Amino acid sequence: MPEQSVWPSELRVSADRRALSIAFDDGFAGSISAELLRVRSPSAEVQGHSPSERKTVPGKRNVMIIGVEPVGNYAVRLKFDDMHDSGIYGWTLLHRFATDQAQMMAEYEAELAAKGMSRDPKPR
Repeated sequence: MPEQSVWPSELRVSADRRALSIAFDDGFAGSISAELLRVRSPSAEVQGHSPSERKTVPGKRNVMIIGVEPVGNYAVRLKFDDMHDSGIYGWTLLHRFATDQAQMMAEYEAELAAKGMSRDPKPR
């Protein structure tokens, strides 16, 4: 799907700050968990500069979105309560997160399990 083929008509952070709801001009709407957005952030910090450099980010089950900033007219930068704020989420990427969330989350959970990691934060 080309970047310009989807355009958001609404973008809202849930009251508990644990999800981002988005509606598109094609009629599709969905809600994306803050956890998935954080652990699959498009930032170089998470994705690296090649697939082999991608990081597995554990312990973000309770992460919250604390800010949304527009980036031009093509994306938003999300700020999370763990201070991660370097990911820029284009409209097509957010559409993919919303449509493929269940599969992406299952892949993430399998990756955590394979590495002996958990979605839960480490106890203090």
